[in-house]
Amino acid sequence: MQQRITKNKVPLIAIAGQPNSGKTTLFNHLSGKKFKTVNYPGSTVEYSISKILTKFSINANILDSPGIISLIPSSPDEELSVNTLYAHPDYGKPDIVVVTVDSSQISRHLYLVRQLINSRFNVIIVLTMLDLLHKKGYDISESKLSEILKCDVIKINSKSGEGIDELLSSVNRNIHNLENENGSVEVVKNPPEDKENLLKSYSEIGHIEADVIFPMKETPQLKEPDIQKINESLVVLNNPRLFQKPDEFTLKLDKIVLHKFWGLIIFFLTMLIMFTSIFYVAAPLMDLVNEAFSFLSDSADSILGDTWYGNLISQGAISGVGSVLVFLPQILILFLILGLLEDSGFLARGAMLIDKPLSKIGLNGKSFVPMLSGFACAIPAIMASRTITNKRERFLTIFIIPLMSCSARLPVYAILIAFLIPQDKAFTGGLILTVIYIFSIASSVIIASVINKFSDVFLRSNDNSSFILELPAYRMPKIKRAVTNMFSNAKQYIFKAGPVILYLSLIIWILTYLPNYNPVVDGTGKSEQEIVSLKNSERIATSYASHLGNLIEPVMKPIGMDWRVGVSLIATFAAREVFVSSLTLIFKVTDTGEDIQNSLLSAMRNATFENTEVKIFTTATTAGLIVFFIFALQCLSTVAISRKETGSWRIPVLQIVVFTSIAYILAFVTVNGLRFFGIN
Repeated sequence: MQQRITKNKVPLIAIAGQPNSGKTTLFNHLSGKKFKTVNYPGSTVEYSISKILTKFSINANILDSPGIISLIPSSPDEELSVNTLYAHPDYGKPDIVVVTVDSSQISRHLYLVRQLINSRFNVIIVLTMLDLLHKKGYDISESKLSEILKCDVIKINSKSGEGIDELLSSVNRNIHNLENENGSVEVVKNPPEDKENLLKSYSEIGHIEADVIFPMKETPQLKEPDIQKINESLVVLNNPRLFQKPDEFTLKLDKIVLHKFWGLIIFFLTMLIMFTSIFYVAAPLMDLVNEAFSFLSDSADSILGDTWYGNLISQGAISGVGSVLVFLPQILILFLILGLLEDSGFLARGAMLIDKPLSKIGLNGKSFVPMLSGFACAIPAIMASRTITNKRERFLTIFIIPLMSCSARLPVYAILIAFLIPQDKAFTGGLILTVIYIFSIASSVIIASVINKFSDVFLRSNDNSSFILELPAYRMPKIKRAVTNMFSNAKQYIFKAGPVILYLSLIIWILTYLPNYNPVVDGTGKSEQEIVSLKNSERIATSYASHLGNLIEPVMKPIGMDWRVGVSLIATFAAREVFVSSLTLIFKVTDTGEDIQNSLLSAMRNATFENTEVKIFTTATTAGLIVFFIFALQCLSTVAISRKETGSWRIPVLQIVVFTSIAYILAFVTVNGLRFFGIN
């Protein structure tokens, strides 16, 4: 494979490095992108490619891929990175490999560098995390390291951009040299090293570190390490720093945060604060969104009048979409707080805390990252499971991820909790939401333990399991970066869920409006509002949705629901958020002048089974609905990605059958159990 750039070829620059080495941050700086970067592996599971920003005056493509420990892959995401380095399916082999090296941990990071150099890649080393090295009282000589490894070495601060000009100059120089080469260089793959050669490699790396690392106030040679002594068990990647002092603040704080008792208490309190904030802080913003959509809906009614197209725009489109987007402030706050916790290094500790309990059910701490991602969306969470090397654990993690309460469930929980709890009880609402999320995790653990015992029925694997995680030092989170990621995630949510919500809202409108879109109602002695309400009630009772509902009502009655709730539940299989807009269209038969959310809550409180005075929404039935949504797999996109990642329909079909059955059974038990104890 040639490493020569022709005059017509756009050079390809690959960024490689270990997880948490500043790789994606450098990619974002050079490309102008805003990809997410967190403090533990698993956030990047596919490669990203972009042009270098035109302001840098380099015509080249730049490639970022999942972090790797070495060129010998041990997981699907590492295999993707290694294969991309040797031969990208579209762009071929990179002409230059920029390797990010954490300067505070070069004894670990230089092994990958040596492998790349030995494979005959054209390597440029970028030294990152200099602030952590300086905090420990040490510095590094890039000139000595360059002389030893015979490649360019540049210190850089990816966040501030310091050192970027030197990097670009090095890239330009290397591109020019490759263009002028007469011959070509074949890239070769490194075979796995045996124990003796691996020890020898790390011994040489230890000598290199001794030569290039020095105290900031003096530069004596450091004592050579006794590699044989500290690597007796070949646990090379887990040994503490040989030369730098550990971060004292991190060590002291970890004694509390990673404590087997206090650590869990702190984690629970942090989650409680987060979910309480979702209710309390978001309330004013939700009011603004409410008022905006109510104004748009009223304006459409005034302009278009009581016509089918006026009702389509005001009730079908505006109210349908507005009833879901009113919860966008809560989703923004969820993403913001999670981003700050990730950036600080706190959530990486969560993986350590949960490793031991997960090991009891056949998983390990690596499953924490995908499970945590599942609180945002199950699709990237399932993709993040590629970092799990053990096939059985990876498939088991994929199986339980849909049980994580994703952001799509948040609007549903919010409206159901608002029905149960007064709006001024933000703490109570936050506590209930915290319990829901913890219950979803606990349920996933129980189900995983059961499935694990019968895993041989659908999965046979004898892979060895291990969990190695580098805990980053605690850092002050960057507010700007967290806000940027928050809006980026919110944008993805809007563009992913928005069109689906709009389309399904229009479909629900058609089902509830046709065929008798203009029934005649006797208006004698009735106000205009009462006439409109009766018209809408009669229209829904004779609509296509009513005919569909009659077919499913026998299934809904045992859990205390009627056909209207059943129609809304069917719509949620395309997107859970649509449940709220469906209720808005089916139950909010007339707008009483209230905002959309309060109008829906009022309609829910007044909704009764047809031709009776029996309320549909009660404490028991609402609790049953919450339980149903905790378990039910109502996302066709999740089913599709599960099929793709597992390679067959076996697990997706099992997920649909198991989770839907559990959801219905537990909803039945909840509703009728509460009724039995007089809670209704």
